[in-house]
Amino acid sequence: MGKNLIQQRRGKGTIRFRAPSFRYIGEVKHRNFTEAEKGAKVAGTVVSVEHSSGHYAPIARVRYDDSQEALVIAPEGIRVGDMLEAGFAAGIASGNTLPLLQVPEGTLVYNIESSPGDGGKFVRSTGLSAKVIAKSDKEVVVLLPSKKTKAFNPWCRVTIGVVAGAGRTEKPLLKAGNNMFKKMARNKFWPQVKGQAMNAVAHPHGGSRSSKKNKPTIAKRFASSGAKVGHLRPKRTGRTKL
Repeated sequence: MGKNLIQQRRGKGTIRFRAPSFRYIGEVKHRNFTEAEKGAKVAGTVVSVEHSSGHYAPIARVRYDDSQEALVIAPEGIRVGDMLEAGFAAGIASGNTLPLLQVPEGTLVYNIESSPGDGGKFVRSTGLSAKVIAKSDKEVVVLLPSKKTKAFNPWCRVTIGVVAGAGRTEKPLLKAGNNMFKKMARNKFWPQVKGQAMNAVAHPHGGSRSSKKNKPTIAKRFASSGAKVGHLRPKRTGRTKL
């Protein structure tokens, strides 16, 4: 009889495996502009730099001149009281947000939109930055931190600079408990153990006593789909006849 693996049960989206998004301070994305603001710029003041359990990077809370507030990914070197600009006419300075159309080649950017208006999808983690390497009327080519190049719509917005919090991964976790809480904050699947070490209810390979955890790595020829667990049945076993 087949059974659902823990990976499959998590994929159903039940409350038991849902991320604790009620603990997050809010959605971090570029501010949406009105038609009148697209051709100009709006200035804002950093009122606080906060931590969100749903983000690795520090989050800056910006209050704009029109009394609107927005959460943005903090650039390196940001401080409370700094002035940031956003819009088509914003200056080329760290923390300012503007379309790729206005960014010179060779500039370091982060929080790049995949399509105009989506708020930012690429290069958002601590210490990361991308570089604008080529521009044309139809697209802007950006070198991503993975060393791959990607073409974006010229009207996709970006933030100038480098994401704050570099060096986060250099501090060792020291013990499994620290890694557990790190994964729990964003509901990551951890720890991942082999099926032979699980209980019988959790995996087709589980359920044996600790001194006898060996099971064939080859699925039975007539096993049900739930018992195969990704293994392929070999066409031939044993010694080859000459």
